[in-house]
Amino acid sequence: MMMENEENSWHVYIVCCGDGTYYTGIARNLARRIREHNSPRGGARYTRSRRPVELVYAEPAASRSAAAKREYQLKKMPLSRKKELIGAALPVI
Repeated sequence: MMMENEENSWHVYIVCCGDGTYYTGIARNLARRIREHNSPRGGARYTRSRRPVELVYAEPAASRSAAAKREYQLKKMPLSRKKELIGAALPVI
């Protein structure tokens, strides 16, 4: 799994927060979004108090709608299943 920076493609991602929790989201530009999560003025409310975050999983999606549906699926997964998914993924570059 590679971190793609194409502006027109959607991705679903999981980051590991500094406190060991996971956050799942969608983005067009993964590198920029991770920088936003780690910047003092950006990122999601959840990650602001849990910095730094590290990208541990990402997958491409065909559209914003598909990304949002997959994000919902991942958020519903039990933690053990998320860890299996992250462990089975290729390293994120």
